[in-house]
Amino acid sequence: MKLFPGKFAPDTLGGILISVVVAVAIMLILVAIYFFTYLPSVTNHGESITVPNIEGMKVEQLEDFLVKKDLRYEVSDSTYSSKYPPLTVLKQYPHAGAKVKEGRKIFITINHVTAPTVPVPNLIDGSVVNADAVLTSNELKRGRIELVPGPFNVVKEMKYRGARIEPNVRVPKGSVIDLVVMDGGKGDYTIDNMVGQEFEDAKVYILGANLNVGTVTLEDDTVGITPVVIKQIPEAGEKIKAGDVVDLWIGKPESVPSDDDSEEL
Repeated sequence: MKLFPGKFAPDTLGGILISVVVAVAIMLILVAIYFFTYLPSVTNHGESITVPNIEGMKVEQLEDFLVKKDLRYEVSDSTYSSKYPPLTVLKQYPHAGAKVKEGRKIFITINHVTAPTVPVPNLIDGSVVNADAVLTSNELKRGRIELVPGPFNVVKEMKYRGARIEPNVRVPKGSVIDLVVMDGGKGDYTIDNMVGQEFEDAKVYILGANLNVGTVTLEDDTVGITPVVIKQIPEAGEKIKAGDVVDLWIGKPESVPSDDDSEEL
């Protein structure tokens, strides 16, 4: 008895077509088995590791820490930040929380051992508010204000580590520059009421009045809102001198005491 009788015999067109269909079907089955059964078992398909947060971690700690999590690392870049110690991780990729396969390499940016230097900007004859902005834009910090007699309310001299420093001298990024400021011929005066003002506006007033921002205490959770001053020391109307320190308490606008609260106090 013939398996493919008549027009489906092997030497007919119908028989040849059936043979091709059978061969293609077998090939598709083999491909499906390879991709959906064999390959996932070899590559651990579906298994992943959550990338840990290593930013701020010392490089010397990474090897043991990542090996225990079946991960590796590679230094891809380096930069400098005064907020972190030398040789700590500043950035990572993939980011913390990403899902990766075991053995994945984490690329990191580390902090330089020494800070790069920047030139000290010329702040002479400028206001304290301007000096504060210029120092920040040059990745430097404004330190204490030393008041000296003088007819104008401007910067007379700059100091670094207690000694006078000239413009364009290079110092490490993040360095603190103290300012010698003329008092403008002013004596004692009364401090304005900053309660209810936005925190940034209060700082502008303090700096513009040749005062120093002291301790800033956060009284409320101000995430997502603009904090305002809810208390100040010295209080409004008290006598102050240029160079005095003003402490601020900041919080939500609804935390600002009402007039009745002030009278009770």
